[in-house]
Amino acid sequence: MTEQDVRKGLVGVVADVTAISKVNPETNSLLYRGYPVQELAATQPVDAVAHLLWHGELPTDEQLAEQRRRARLQRALPPELREAIDRMPLDAHPMDEVRTAVSVLGALDTAGAASVLDAVGTPERNRERSLRLFAVLPAIVAYGQRRRRGLGLIEPRDDLDDAANFLWMTFGDEPHPVVAEAFNRSLILYAEHSFNASTFTGRVIASTLSDLYSAVVGAIGALKGPLHGGANEAVMHVFDEIGDAAGVEAWLDRALADKRKIMGFGHRVYKRGDSRVPTMKAALDTLVAHYERPDVAELYDTLERAFTQRKGIYPNLDYPSGPAYNLMGFDTVTFTPLFVAARVIGWTAHIMEQYAANALIRPLSAYDGPDERHVDGYVADEAEVEAAERPEEAAG
Repeated sequence: MTEQDVRKGLVGVVADVTAISKVNPETNSLLYRGYPVQELAATQPVDAVAHLLWHGELPTDEQLAEQRRRARLQRALPPELREAIDRMPLDAHPMDEVRTAVSVLGALDTAGAASVLDAVGTPERNRERSLRLFAVLPAIVAYGQRRRRGLGLIEPRDDLDDAANFLWMTFGDEPHPVVAEAFNRSLILYAEHSFNASTFTGRVIASTLSDLYSAVVGAIGALKGPLHGGANEAVMHVFDEIGDAAGVEAWLDRALADKRKIMGFGHRVYKRGDSRVPTMKAALDTLVAHYERPDVAELYDTLERAFTQRKGIYPNLDYPSGPAYNLMGFDTVTFTPLFVAARVIGWTAHIMEQYAANALIRPLSAYDGPDERHVDGYVADEAEVEAAERPEEAAG
């Protein structure tokens, strides 16, 4: 294998085909099943977008009503799941809490399966599992924040849509329509993004014919990293460090001198700016006006302008979503679990797509270690010699 065959980080490698999403290079728009995400965020509730990603089409009124009926039966935390969360240390990272909760949920759901292969389930069963995860993850994330604040569980409300119910379970107040709408838009924007690191992790696990829950747990582990899902948390840490707009230039001088990576800017796919940012920035602007916090907008705009002018690198979705979630009242450590609650839609769509046309994902590597060498005094037996003479029979 030659050096030019190696694509570090799989940059530019096309690993498979998907009908779920793509970035249209002509318009720089992220498309969900062909629909520009900004149009979906402006017109649809998040559960309709979930139906689109799982089934390929936006739901009819009847289909959406039936999906909502089934989902709302599964919004509450099962007692066994709440007990598992309560056993977690209060100072554990919320992503560890979410990862463990999904693992427990999977163990409860697949208990009694005749075999590991049987636990994979049918397409119908996996659609139900996807809906169950979408329905219960808001309760997991909301209870996690409340528990860390020393507060009790709030049960879900059937009269609220998904975004409003999520906020209700977190804060105990029926949210203002401006806040609920901004939150709904953020969930849609985070729901899916093709073969990103966590989605690809989920597909790799699914390709082994492990079950859907195991694939989602692996995806959560990938999302925890600050180069992927943790970036929205890092944005707020940057804002906290800077303090206000007046401190931007001095802070940026130090950060660039120290060669720090400025989180919230740049993207592996988008080179002319993340197409999701204008929609989320518009939602942030509504929150700034609602909460009367022009200082947040001033800091945001000043840092964006200064960094873009100096480096020519544009914001990604994490940049506006961090301060938006902060204004809503979410703790910074809760931001990445919010990402999980949205991205589980895309993860499960990809996992089911992987099952439907599966091939084990097993890439090659270019070895750059020592040449073959041998332990002093070792003598191979006849079987090993014969096996070495038949390399085509060696296990892969």
